[in-house]
Amino acid sequence: MLGARGGWRALRRCPSSIFSSPSFSSSFSSFSSSSSLPREQRAPAARLRVRQALGAREAAGEVQVQGWVRSIRSQKEILFLHINDGSSLESLQVVADPSMESRDLTFGSAVEVRGKLVKSPHKMQNMELKAESIRVVGPCDTLLFPLKAKERHPLEYVRQFPHLRCRSNVLGALLRIRSEATAAIHSFFQDHGYVHIHTPIITSNDCEGAGELFQIETSNETQKSAEKNHFFNVPAFLTVSGQLHLEVMAGCRNDVQLHGGPAARNSPVAFTHVFTFGPTFRAENSQSRRHLAEFYMVEAELSFTESLQDIMQVMEDLFKTATSTVFSRCPRDVELFHKYVAPAQKTKGRLEQMLKNKFVTISYNEAVEILKQASQTFAFKPEWGCDLQTEHEKYLVQHCGEVPVFVINYPYDLKPFYMRDNEDGPQRTVAAVDLLVPGIGELCGGSLREERLPFLQSRLQRLGLADTYQWYLDLRKFGSVPHGGFGMGFERYLQYILGVDNIKDVIPFPRFPHSCLL
Repeated sequence: MLGARGGWRALRRCPSSIFSSPSFSSSFSSFSSSSSLPREQRAPAARLRVRQALGAREAAGEVQVQGWVRSIRSQKEILFLHINDGSSLESLQVVADPSMESRDLTFGSAVEVRGKLVKSPHKMQNMELKAESIRVVGPCDTLLFPLKAKERHPLEYVRQFPHLRCRSNVLGALLRIRSEATAAIHSFFQDHGYVHIHTPIITSNDCEGAGELFQIETSNETQKSAEKNHFFNVPAFLTVSGQLHLEVMAGCRNDVQLHGGPAARNSPVAFTHVFTFGPTFRAENSQSRRHLAEFYMVEAELSFTESLQDIMQVMEDLFKTATSTVFSRCPRDVELFHKYVAPAQKTKGRLEQMLKNKFVTISYNEAVEILKQASQTFAFKPEWGCDLQTEHEKYLVQHCGEVPVFVINYPYDLKPFYMRDNEDGPQRTVAAVDLLVPGIGELCGGSLREERLPFLQSRLQRLGLADTYQWYLDLRKFGSVPHGGFGMGFERYLQYILGVDNIKDVIPFPRFPHSCLL
């Protein structure tokens, strides 16, 4: 009987004349007697979330709804409340007798309402709750509470209160979108046969080779910094990527003792498709609108693939599937961002068009030529062999028609040691790919991995990393297969589909100014 509520509804003002009829007034005759009973003696009521109540198709007997008061309006003969519990952008209207009003019943207070779920007489809402009792669970001092009723606070203001900002409509919508996007990403990989791997957060490896790491030390190590004794016997860092650990799982061979006969024992085991979705950390000293010190990364590895196109297809399918799912399951939350938070971005129409079309593919060589011929003046001059800057990436997307663009085959010396050598002559490149999207630049990055032992050994020796990555070389000695993978920054993905300018507005807790939330 109870289902998900579709359609956008506005909170209404109901004239008191609607409720002045004798039939409606008589419905309140039992309020005093039912609400005066001790709570422990009253019959249990079905507990509903606001989303469930709004989505109900039929009236229901005694129910209980808990949440926070979003608005309160008292008339001579009737009291109106709107309460919300975070399950829906829309609040549930509560209709009550004015005698239930109290000093503690204010905007922001936590309440428990018992009553009957009835059809609403107005077209803009389906159901409302006819209250039989209202209990204030936690009062709220409206003078001190920084969020005010009927005010649309700018994100810059709300950002000052990381411990309270989830009470705002925008952050509530964001958290529901994050939850649905997370579920959609997991469902995509599970539906395509991937195994979810929990990669470690503490590691001794620098996957990106950039040196932008947070090093971990115990408090004793910090105090005795002169002593080089590490907790793990080696320097340890917060992970920048789970890729190398995924490669272990995608190409490892473990001896497993099974309860079968001799043929079942010591059998090689590995996974052809794996993914991880967890926190990563970058120690970039930047407070810009596009950088975070802590963010979530979606990463996947595919075995038995020799084509960069295979990797690109998974990236495109993941993006389109997750985005379509979020749009279908959180239409009102997404609309809030597109209509009120970032209306100038025109994100909705652009994304709907993008979901219908294939992404564009150009090579790094083509990208550099496009940039050199541009009439625009860049802060960083485009040259072959130089990395693409954000300004370059945004221009390339614009040049290609404001659609997502794959840039493939980057210079050999630009990319990490694990990317596969294309062996393509004097302008040596690797089988790498970046996905660029409008307004953001790079969203995903991936490559084929170098599975040929001599090539990998040669490069690691030149970099002086052969001893450090001996375990990585071992993976190429025992049943190695062609493989590849990619990573996508989750917050940057949300920033793009919602049209948000500042990436710090798509995380649950900004890091400043409250150091206790670091």
